[in-house]
Amino acid sequence: MTQPAQQPSPAEPILTVNNIEVIYDHVILVLKGVSLSVPLGGITALLGANGAGKTTTLKAISNLLHAERGEVTKGTIVFGGEEVQALSPNDLVRRGCIQVMEGRHCFGHLSVEDNLLTGAFTRRDGNAAIRADLDMVYEYFPRLKVRRQSQAGYISGGEQQMTAIGRALMSRPRMILLDEPSMGLAPQLVEEIFEIVRKLNEEQGVSFLLAEQNAGVALRYAKYGYILESGRVVLDGDAEALRNNEDVKEFYLGVGGEGRKSFRNVKHYKRRKRWLA
Repeated sequence: MTQPAQQPSPAEPILTVNNIEVIYDHVILVLKGVSLSVPLGGITALLGANGAGKTTTLKAISNLLHAERGEVTKGTIVFGGEEVQALSPNDLVRRGCIQVMEGRHCFGHLSVEDNLLTGAFTRRDGNAAIRADLDMVYEYFPRLKVRRQSQAGYISGGEQQMTAIGRALMSRPRMILLDEPSMGLAPQLVEEIFEIVRKLNEEQGVSFLLAEQNAGVALRYAKYGYILESGRVVLDGDAEALRNNEDVKEFYLGVGGEGRKSFRNVKHYKRRKRWLA
């Protein structure tokens, strides 16, 4: 896939979020001074439990908050060296940043191939280039080529997730915001999806910001990670360092100093939260 011209220097991050706050309905403070960056050509994980603010962070970046009566009230979001928080979502897609929503959100009444082609709606480079990228998507997702004429509403959850990522690829992105790609999928399919993410990153140079509850798999594929709790970044670091952090093991990987805890024990466990001390 040919990359767009005028990319930032490799020394610069492709995305920088600077101390943003997000408020819903003019009163509900959801994000409280969140800052993060994603290097050009990198994979960065955004981790946290349900309700921590991961999806809100991605929607703030992709400018989808206004549809839910939310807004960024403080801070800046810089993509490709340009402040983008005032742009419309389709303007951001044209600049190369696109979000794959949680829950996949395929057009159930359309075929798989028609779903993929909707991802090219912002492009003006002709049918031949679009067809070439469609063939590229089928190379990464051979299962979709087999199911290309099937209605998207009747394919499996894993195939729908592949369709959603493939649709994003059809916009020729420089960066994909991937929200909970493992949700509702069997472990084998999760590994398959993340392996494709890794290949897209290495072979096509697509940067990824992954919002995930499954910290174990996310930290195996990401280079760097941020952990959100209650709308704040409480810990960040290299993925390997986070995997070896005792608090991360205990609170997000289900493993502490005494071995794996049962769900019942974890449920009633009072967090020490040493990183907040």
